[in-house]
Amino acid sequence: MPPSGAPACAVCHETRAWRTGFNLQSGFLIEASSRSMASKTQVGFIGLGHMGNPMAKNLIKHGYPVIASDVFPESCKELQELGAQILDTPADVAGKADRIITMLPSSPNVIDVYTGPNGILKKVKKGSLLIDSSTIDPAVSKEMAVAAEKTGAVFMDAPVSGGVGAATSGKLTFMVGGAEEEFTAAKELLSCMGANVVYCGQVGTGQAAKICNNMLLAIGMIGTAETMNLGIRLGLDPKLLAKILNMSSGRCWSSDTYNPVPGVMEGVPSANNYQGGFGTTLMAKDLGLAQNSASNTKTAVPLGSLAHQIYRMMCARGYASKDFSSVFQFLREE
Repeated sequence: MPPSGAPACAVCHETRAWRTGFNLQSGFLIEASSRSMASKTQVGFIGLGHMGNPMAKNLIKHGYPVIASDVFPESCKELQELGAQILDTPADVAGKADRIITMLPSSPNVIDVYTGPNGILKKVKKGSLLIDSSTIDPAVSKEMAVAAEKTGAVFMDAPVSGGVGAATSGKLTFMVGGAEEEFTAAKELLSCMGANVVYCGQVGTGQAAKICNNMLLAIGMIGTAETMNLGIRLGLDPKLLAKILNMSSGRCWSSDTYNPVPGVMEGVPSANNYQGGFGTTLMAKDLGLAQNSASNTKTAVPLGSLAHQIYRMMCARGYASKDFSSVFQFLREE
């Protein structure tokens, strides 16, 4: 039993050095090192942006030696000062760590980091656990899983919700897709960075859940921005209006936790000229993924489609690098 108060991710099973797992896609048994027991062995982390940096820090905080890499060397400096080993390429990381987490901006980045000339799969060890926390097309996650399987590695998709604040505090929500027998090993690591780790099903279902969540988030943020703008123009004090919304049926995450109106809340992007947070470009990208999925499944998403159009317009009108809550400013100027 772990000592009282020990973090859940510190728990390990030391009685087995190897385990046998059944590969459902190819129908044969494979041997892989037991990842759930090697708790304090090195963990690779690739992608040290706004989200990846605090996530990797939380792994270090929980006692994991981290080996990291990023296409921008300056992004690695802070982590290196905390004791992380910094390597030049994803392939180099894969040569040293058999558990690797990636947090990257888009599908092309994921494809390159895993299958490119200096990608993870060039040097990955048999039995390695590869966890991708990027938000990408579910079809790409499935492609990466097939490619990883050919090298004897296991790929899981585990996109996140919660933003930079939750990444910093270790309270992210992870939506995990992959072989169910690998979930315990993945959860051990992800619990160091998140308060909720939810198994969604086979590879790609984590991405499906994330895409649905972000479509709703965008719709909710636009609705909150429209509502606040209308109320202000009708003479209501924005703080009073937010208070009323948050004790009424209109309450939502965008109104009570991430309000888009400057001066209503502290510690959110709207209080800092919409700097930091979750970029408008990334929201437009995620809404594009939702649109593609909706088309492929013949699903009607009229509000999701309109939200996608709005965020694409914002990108074209100077809001690309601002937080997605800047839709309030965009609508006010319109």
